[in-house]
Amino acid sequence: MEKVTELRNPLSTDIDEQPTLKILELINKEDQNVPFVISNPLILKKIMNMVDTIATKIKLGGRLFYIGAGTSGRLGVLDAVECVPTYGTDPELIQGVIAGGPRALTEAVEGTEDSNISGEKDLIEKRLSQNDFVIGLAASGTTPYVIGALRYANKIGAGTGSFTCNNGSLVSDYAKIPIEAVVGPEIVTGSTRMKAGTAEKLFLNMLSTSLMIKLGKVYGNLMVDVKPTNEKLVDRAKRIISTATGVDYSTAERYYEIAEHQPKIAIVMINGDVSFDTAFTALEKSDGIIAKALAKIRNA
Repeated sequence: MEKVTELRNPLSTDIDEQPTLKILELINKEDQNVPFVISNPLILKKIMNMVDTIATKIKLGGRLFYIGAGTSGRLGVLDAVECVPTYGTDPELIQGVIAGGPRALTEAVEGTEDSNISGEKDLIEKRLSQNDFVIGLAASGTTPYVIGALRYANKIGAGTGSFTCNNGSLVSDYAKIPIEAVVGPEIVTGSTRMKAGTAEKLFLNMLSTSLMIKLGKVYGNLMVDVKPTNEKLVDRAKRIISTATGVDYSTAERYYEIAEHQPKIAIVMINGDVSFDTAFTALEKSDGIIAKALAKIRNA
């Protein structure tokens, strides 16, 4: 398998001799190719299949795991942890697993990505089940750590997907839904934190955001399950209530307190003109989806 991610980019063979502006222009020009690659209908369809499959598994009590090494692993961890404050998810629901453990987030942990056994071992420690879904992230598509993890996930019947940046990658062979987004050689040869990393970040943004929408974490385009863990997010929660219902800020503040700091419940209370208990029950019976909860209230 030819690793496009390791090839020299003909546009940058003399980049070390260029002025700063030229260097920036070259990097930016190459970066612009990444969204075009991701927009391929075949790739979008595979992301759609992943989202729908993961949503079904989560509704059955499953979890989502991103697993990778180096930059790929760090991006997976980043996406997972950001779902907690943004969408109010339980930290266990979406998890990033990186070769070498937490220490690998800030430093290179030599050799860990080369172990098939470590990938399997890390998922065993997570008590992976057939209701879970594992996405292997590997720009090169050859990382043994990721292959070992996916092989174990398949063995126990969990869902599997992958995201790589080379055609015909080994990692793809171990994923039920493989995605190969070939963004071409990097400006600095082999530096896959660049275009390949950008492609992975776009993929993760699209996947987790779409998943949260499917799970009722978004009403219109408002993040109604935002976790108000600081002053900025408390203010955002109140403004979300105001925007979603049309009430003024002070009224939104009052309902924010009545709803025990849960914007979603406050919105259903106001738009459905119901009590806390009725709003809570309606949401519970509607998989947490506000539109469905309001429809139940109106049809009651």
